[in-house]
Amino acid sequence: MNTLSMLMDGFVQAMTLPNLAMCGVGVLIGTLVGVLPGLGPASSIAILLPLTAVLSPSQSIIMLAGIYYGSQYGGSTTSILLNIPGEASSVVTCIDGYPMAQKGKAGVALGVSAIGSFIAGILGVVGLVFFAPVFAEYSLAFGPPEYFALMLLSMSIVINFTGQSVVKGLIVGLIGYVLSCIGVSPFCGMERFTLGMDSLYGGIETVSMIIGLVAVKEVIIGLEEEQVAVSAGEIGRVFPSWSDLRRSIGSMLRGGVIGFFLGLLPGCSPTVSTFMSYDLEKKLSKHPEEFGHGAIEGVAGPESANNANGSAGFIPLLSFGIPCTATMAMLLVGLQMYGIQPGPTLFSSGDGFVWTVIASMFIGNILLVCLNLPLVGFWARLTRVPYGILGPVILVLCVVGSYTLNYRLFDVWVTLFFGVVGYFLSKYRWPVVPMILMFILGSKMESSFTQSMSMSNDDLTIFFTRPISCVILVATVVLIGISIRLMLRTRARMREVQNGDGDGDFVDEN
Repeated sequence: MNTLSMLMDGFVQAMTLPNLAMCGVGVLIGTLVGVLPGLGPASSIAILLPLTAVLSPSQSIIMLAGIYYGSQYGGSTTSILLNIPGEASSVVTCIDGYPMAQKGKAGVALGVSAIGSFIAGILGVVGLVFFAPVFAEYSLAFGPPEYFALMLLSMSIVINFTGQSVVKGLIVGLIGYVLSCIGVSPFCGMERFTLGMDSLYGGIETVSMIIGLVAVKEVIIGLEEEQVAVSAGEIGRVFPSWSDLRRSIGSMLRGGVIGFFLGLLPGCSPTVSTFMSYDLEKKLSKHPEEFGHGAIEGVAGPESANNANGSAGFIPLLSFGIPCTATMAMLLVGLQMYGIQPGPTLFSSGDGFVWTVIASMFIGNILLVCLNLPLVGFWARLTRVPYGILGPVILVLCVVGSYTLNYRLFDVWVTLFFGVVGYFLSKYRWPVVPMILMFILGSKMESSFTQSMSMSNDDLTIFFTRPISCVILVATVVLIGISIRLMLRTRARMREVQNGDGDGDFVDEN
């Protein structure tokens, strides 16, 4: 009952005009991000992070979270209308969404996608309300050895973002860890990898690096490939019939459950959830031959799984500070900017910050249905915005955002440098996300390991003699094995999709 009362207090705060306005702005930007090809929630949040410094912590995180789950809604638009998924998690929507559009049922596909996203989004937030505080309570029993084991567990996330080569992903992750060591060591006061530059004594500015690797990289790639707008076809009727809803409601609920529980596992990406949901729907269907040719269940299930997975990702983020995706890593940086530490105190603090954010997610999902169903035609027309206009605008925002962090020109050069680094990594198919995740987690892992060694007089067995850390280490090995197996299975399914339908332009999430 205490949880419900705090949630009600959160609704009171979330319904204030400033918080409502930021929620509305966030979901609107998120929908735009999902609709426009070439953008993504991670790069958009990276651009806006420094600009949110003028807002209160609640307003800032409410807006950034709105961008994330808002983009989950909008991402289906180009998949259904143009057969061009902006992220790997939208690939499955193309399989039946685009054939529905070719049959003149684009509006129905978009409507079912929006309704499924709403139902799964609400279910995911309800799960967040009850699961996150429980997970956070367990973190009270954690000392440095347990946190070090937890950091190792979170490294299993990297496996899902290694692209076509696990070796390349691990190498890039190692580079990210080395970059996190730049600056003056907090333990011995020694300079590390500063190259004699005073600007590096405090280390590399996290947001500047992320803006470069994620946002600037995408601008360079988009301009190089001369991305142009692609005209969408006729939308038709948007609101699905009762018959359509009866066929898809079970898929929505099953997809929501699959997406939510897989989202609790570190390293289980939304892509895995969407493919597993699609597999399940095809196996349960009385007409499996319709799949791949416009089955409405093939749109409802994966889209629901995608959104529920996104909501579930907030649980490890808020309970343990583990970012399960690149976008969650951006949100973790946002929390760190305000000195907010994930864990049990976050849920029991008197300011009610976390409950205000969670309550805003209920409100945001309602706003998104209002935005997506009536305005589908408008969102479709936005897909025609030329990238020659969009790219330079994004680049200017990147430069302004990185400069306003500390008002140092050095941060701008860091952004541009890592933009070029990110471009060459992507060009030669080296993943970018492992570098970001290891950069963020590296300092935490080093700190926990050093404290653990101090506690045990440099005895490594401390990690195995303490029950919780030992269990986490065993779970790490198991999750790495599961992650590799699911990753290989997902890649095999993606290859089947591409070989079976060569018209799609599938984009890897790395």
